[in-house]
Amino acid sequence: MLDAKLIRAKPEMVEAALEKRNISGALDRFIVLDEERRAILGKVEELKGFRNNASMEVGRMKKQGIEPEALMEQVRQVGMEIKALDDQLKAIEDNLENILLNIPNLPHESVPVGLDESANVEVRRWGDPRSFDFEPKAHWDLGPELDILDFERAAKLSGARFTVYKGAGARLERAVINFYLDVHTGQHGYREILPPFMVSADCMTGTGQLPKFAEDMFKVEGREMYLVPTAEVPLTNLYREEILDGAQLPIYLTAYTPCFRAEAGSHGRDTRGVIRQHQFNKVELVKITDPDHSYDELEKLTADAERVLQLLGLPYRVVLLSTGDMGFSSAKTYDLEVWMPSYQAYKEISSCSNCEDFQARRANIRFRPDAKSRPQYAHTLNGSGVAVGRTVAAILENYQEADGSVVIPEVLRPYMGGLEVMIPV
Repeated sequence: MLDAKLIRAKPEMVEAALEKRNISGALDRFIVLDEERRAILGKVEELKGFRNNASMEVGRMKKQGIEPEALMEQVRQVGMEIKALDDQLKAIEDNLENILLNIPNLPHESVPVGLDESANVEVRRWGDPRSFDFEPKAHWDLGPELDILDFERAAKLSGARFTVYKGAGARLERAVINFYLDVHTGQHGYREILPPFMVSADCMTGTGQLPKFAEDMFKVEGREMYLVPTAEVPLTNLYREEILDGAQLPIYLTAYTPCFRAEAGSHGRDTRGVIRQHQFNKVELVKITDPDHSYDELEKLTADAERVLQLLGLPYRVVLLSTGDMGFSSAKTYDLEVWMPSYQAYKEISSCSNCEDFQARRANIRFRPDAKSRPQYAHTLNGSGVAVGRTVAAILENYQEADGSVVIPEVLRPYMGGLEVMIPV
């Protein structure tokens, strides 16, 4: 959530920043309501001043034996007027908060300005896409032929955009999860968390999924609870409504969760295979840090996500997202895109973002730099470390052989009971 004080002090600057995100007029209603709010506050203070003085006068009149009925009636009427104005003020403040909850974060000055993904900037590449001496197959063909992915039975169970993993496929998915967690906890210094897979509406609001993206969430019927769309939500909200000791920062957290997304508005996009599912597995990285170091931490977080792809030998590139392609809560985002032979293109496998204090304001996550300092909002960062289903798809396509078999990356073989190759049935 943006700082209301910043909007009041520098509305032109905020408007200009939002226009870079292709949003115009976002502050118009806020400014009008805020002026009404200030006018009502002034009127309430004026009436309260009169009521206080009148109350003192009533006391003085009673001491002098003068009947203050008329003045007391006036005080009563003023009290009713104050109550009515307070009700108006509450309604306006609720509207102001709702407006703020629907305005995205301001982009960092280093973010390229553009309408959409066409303005994204490639930062670097790692690894060379493999040259095949045969026609490579897509993972949605390889999986069924290996009898490790079953899309038809998944559709029978749950409908479109679900997948049943079987045998070595289920074990490969589990192997990737454990490998990612082991690397991030053992080499990168993250603390593993196993959070609930359902969270409250307050948590979803804290990280920015609600209220704007309610249609993309799976809500539990009859309760104000939601299935997690990403472990970013429970991990970040672990410290909601808390004031942290600055000595604790930075905090590094990682978690595996299944993720649940309605994928509203994505009809026709990546409908085959496991690239865009309603349920998928992911290992998430979250950092809570002080403002002075958050951009250094973003570079480190991105490097941590890159490292697991390097260990798997999967070619990828890093892309800096433009203002027209970045997420609602982000101030700056790097996407990691893995090479997929079936697409002859790089496909997103991780997004690493610095949200600055945007989520911390919504979730009220603060810290004290030292015992004598006033609390200030922390900066929150998150990134996929990385998406597991897309990793399995990338392994199947990049490690396939001419006979339809798929070689297991060496770093995963200890997690696969020593299995080196998956062979078609």
